[in-house]
Amino acid sequence: MWPSRKLLDLLQIELPIIQAPMAGANGSAMAIAVSEAGGLGFLPCAMLNEDQMRAEAGIIQQQTAKPFGMNFFCHTAVAPTPEQEAAWAERLAPYYSEFGLDPADVASAPIRRAFDDGMCTLVEDIKPAVASFHFGLPDAALLARVKAAGVRVISSATTVTEARWLEANGCDAIIAQGYEAGGHRGMFLTKDVTAQAGTMALLPQVVDAVKIPVIAAGGIADGRGIAAAFALGADGVQIGTAFLFTPQSLISDVHRAALHHAQDDQTVLTNVFSGKPARGIINRATREVGPISDNVPPFPTAGAALAPLKATAEKGGSGDFTSLWSGQAAALGRDTDAGELTRNLASEAMQRLKLLAGQ
Repeated sequence: MWPSRKLLDLLQIELPIIQAPMAGANGSAMAIAVSEAGGLGFLPCAMLNEDQMRAEAGIIQQQTAKPFGMNFFCHTAVAPTPEQEAAWAERLAPYYSEFGLDPADVASAPIRRAFDDGMCTLVEDIKPAVASFHFGLPDAALLARVKAAGVRVISSATTVTEARWLEANGCDAIIAQGYEAGGHRGMFLTKDVTAQAGTMALLPQVVDAVKIPVIAAGGIADGRGIAAAFALGADGVQIGTAFLFTPQSLISDVHRAALHHAQDDQTVLTNVFSGKPARGIINRATREVGPISDNVPPFPTAGAALAPLKATAEKGGSGDFTSLWSGQAAALGRDTDAGELTRNLASEAMQRLKLLAGQ
């Protein structure tokens, strides 16, 4: 018996394990496997167009009747100034020269659209069990439409202030994202990454501050972490990096190899790949250009100029210019199917909870 059923009952799932939506790193296959295992699988939509979203969601609905979620970004897009683009190009020029690349070959940045009317209509049509958001929430009118469709809403908080704001503005549950988490920080009311709290400090304070279910995220990769989250008052957990080891993960070979060698002190928060702080495995780009650079154009445009460097390096088997997203607990990862991982995590957590209870 889980210590709390609040999240299970809210989302109508069997296990309090949410697969983190990882844009570019997972698609329908992972979401299906996790949902079928009893957790909540997620389709990340930030890097998909609407036709792709609809197609991927259709595959999920064809292959499972279990609840699943769709995830969207809520950033405010800011176009870089000519001065910012020039400064970024100048900073990367030595690498272009090293690889014999032409700066004129830079393509547009990878699509990372913010939630809009078209996406909202798609959610109304598909009606996933959950819509989760990163970087806050969409505007009130769009959010009202999502909720009117009967879709539960969750979002990430990196501070207690953000958690209170999310509850006051319509969230049904909150993800308390600790400093250890891989990928982009969900911060939206602050830009100060130096003041961000770890999961163990953030989680109980968020639990005390809000009345809705709280989902722990960051540094959780096995049953011990899940049990610890419940001990601190969580109603469930969201796990990302551990699922990158599964065959359903869409990451590159160099990313997968880096994860297998990652240790606790080998990740860093960096803005060089997208313009927003995100945690990944240290590589040449983060060491030499970052980890935090004042030359980076605003999110999400920074990645365009890095794309040719990434492609060239990866052809040689190097992840020097790849965004190797990872949390701090990658060393706990295991090579196994996403569905099996979900079930094993739940079993391990339950055993640990019984042990702690003296049973």
